[in-house]
Order: sequence, then structure tokens, then C-alpha cells
Amino acid sequence: MAEVLDVVGLSDAAGRRVRTFSLGMGQRLGLATALLGDPEVLVLDEPVNGLDPEGIRWIRTLLRQRADAGGTVLLSSHVLAELAEVADDVVVIAGGRVRATGTLEEVAAGYANLEEAFFSLTAPTGGKAGGRGGRAGREEGVRS
Repeated sequence: MAEVLDVVGLSDAAGRRVRTFSLGMGQRLGLATALLGDPEVLVLDEPVNGLDPEGIRWIRTLLRQRADAGGTVLLSSHVLAELAEVADDVVVIAGGRVRATGTLEEVAAGYANLEEAFFSLTAPTGGKAGGRGGRAGREEGVRS
């Protein structure tokens, strides 16, 4: 446990009550819990919420290291600019349906950025389901 707390930068807070933690510290503690047992697949929902800029940079580095070491990191986030900083592969889901899947470059191809691709792909009129790039409707999972 001490090693995991060190990885997430909470060694100095090990003796403190969790209720005294800031939002960012709570996020780091949640990540520490997820890292216990060194899982091959790490599933994170909104991992940068509550983190300061230093914490965001730190988590990007940690997630990239895990992916580069062969692990799989599955992120769910509404902060599309942040996803664009760390994602290799993207699945766009809206209304319970996969609207596009592919590499970040494939899904965002023809759009200014991932956010513009998302809004087009999820527009009520259906946008260009499948978009300019990406593969619509093919659930392939997310690779790291």
C-alpha cells in the first residue's frame, strides 16, 4: 500500500483522515485504489477532475507510462481536449450507440479537433455517423 501511495503522491498524507483530503487528493486516492494489484486494465472515469495543472500533467504521464508498458487504460471523460492529449484510440458514444471508433487521428480527421468531431458525430440529425474518418458502429474496444 505504501508503494501505491508513493506512486500517486500521497505518502505524506498516509496518516490523515480521508475526509480532510482536497478533491484532488481524493482523485489520487481513487487512483491508488485502482492501482492496487497492478491491474492489466485500468478503467478511469473523469480522472483529471479536481486536479491542479501539475496533477493533470502527472496523471497524463502515469497513464502514458502504463500504456507504453503494455497495459490498457480506458478513460471516460467529457473533457475532450484532455482526452486528445492522452488517447491513442477513441470511441464516441451517444444515445447508447457507438457513433465512431478508431484512432484519435481517424475519428478527428476532417474536423478542427476532437471536440468538433464529437459534436458533429453526436448531432441530433446524426451528423455524419461515422464521421470523416473513424469507423461508425463497429465496436472494437479501446486499445492502448
